[in-house]
Amino acid sequence: MVTIKPGILILTPFFSPNIGGTERQLDDLTNALDDYGYKVYVQTYSPLTVTTKWKKTEKRGKNIFINRYFWYGHGLFNIVEKYPFICFIYLTPYLFIRTLFWLFKNHKKIKTIHAQGLNASLVGVVLSKIFNKKLVTSIHAVYELNPKSIVAKLNYQILKYSSKILATSDRSLDELQSFGISKDKLDVFIPWVDQKTFKPYDQKKSRQKLNIEDKFTVFFLSRLIEKKGARVLIEVAKLLPNINFIFAGIGPDAQYLTEQSKLFPNIIFVGTLKRNDIPPYFSAADIYCFPTQYEEGFGLVLPEALSCGTPIITSNKGAIPKVVNSTVAVLVDPTVINLKKAILDLYNDPEKLKYLKSNTLKYAKKYYSQKNVLLISRYY
Repeated sequence: MVTIKPGILILTPFFSPNIGGTERQLDDLTNALDDYGYKVYVQTYSPLTVTTKWKKTEKRGKNIFINRYFWYGHGLFNIVEKYPFICFIYLTPYLFIRTLFWLFKNHKKIKTIHAQGLNASLVGVVLSKIFNKKLVTSIHAVYELNPKSIVAKLNYQILKYSSKILATSDRSLDELQSFGISKDKLDVFIPWVDQKTFKPYDQKKSRQKLNIEDKFTVFFLSRLIEKKGARVLIEVAKLLPNINFIFAGIGPDAQYLTEQSKLFPNIIFVGTLKRNDIPPYFSAADIYCFPTQYEEGFGLVLPEALSCGTPIITSNKGAIPKVVNSTVAVLVDPTVINLKKAILDLYNDPEKLKYLKSNTLKYAKKYYSQKNVLLISRYY
C-alpha cells in the first residue's frame, strides 16, 4: 500500500496541454510523484503558446490536482521572451496573485513549493516566506549571462532563497555558480523519459500509418522559433532533394514552413503533435535532427528520440554534449554546411547509422529511465 506523503506545489507558467519539452518533463514529474505517493498540486496558466482546449481544474491519477488560470497567449510569449523585464511582467504578477489566494485556503496541504524557472521562483520566494514553506527551484535553461551583469545579480537575489536549486546540466550549474550561488545549494538533476510512451515502433509500419514515403527520412521536432534551428535545417533540406525532412512543432516559423513545404516536395510539415503521436514519427525517421542555435539547457527531446531507437544529429552547444555522446549521436557546429555533411555521412554509411541505432535504447535506459525521479524526491 502506497503511503501518502506531504503535498508538493508545482509552480509553473507552462504546463500541458501547452506543448513543449518542459511541459512533457513536468507531466513525467507529476505522474512519477503520484506513483510514489505524493500529493501534487499544480498552479499554472492556460496554454500560452498553443491554441487548444483546456480545463480550469483537472485531477489526474490518484493525487494530482491542477489549477489553470486564463492568461493571454496566442504566441505572445514568443515575442516577449526576448525582453527579460517585459517577460517578467507577462509571466509573474498574475501567477503570484492567483497562487497567493489559493494558498490562503490550501497552505496546510503543502510542505514544499517546487518552482519551475526564474519567474516562478520569484513567486515562490514570496509565498514561501508568507506561508513558511520549503522552496526548491528547477532551472531549465542556460541564460548566457555575464556574471557581473545586472540581470545575473537579480537572478542571484531571487535564487539565493531556495533551499535547493536543481539544474538540468553541468553547464547550467556552472553558470548559476558564477552568479555567486553557493555550491551547497546546487545540484544537477537529470530528467527522465516516460519509456512506456516513448518506445520504438516498426519503421515500415510507422511510415505506412503516417503516410510517409519509404525512403531515408530526417525528423525535426521543436518549438518553431529562430534559435531552435528549423530554418537552418530547411536550407539543408533544399540541398538534399532525395531525403525527406519532416518538421513538427508550433511557433512563429510555422507559416514559413507551410510555404516551403508547398515549394519543395521533400519538406513535409505536420504541425503540432500531441504527446502520444510523437513516438511513431521518431520511429519512422532514420535520424532525428536538433540543430539548436543557442546554448541549450538540456533538450528533453534528445533522450525521447533515443528511447524510440532513433539516432541523432545535433548541435554541440550548451548542455547537449553532456546529454548525448558519439555512441548515439553526431554533434556538430549547427551550420548548413556541417548539418548537410553529417546527414550525408549517415545516408551514405548504413553501417555507421546501424551502429548508432544499436546503442540508442541501452543509452536511454541507462541514463534517462524513471529511476531519476528518486534523485529529486530527496529534496522534498
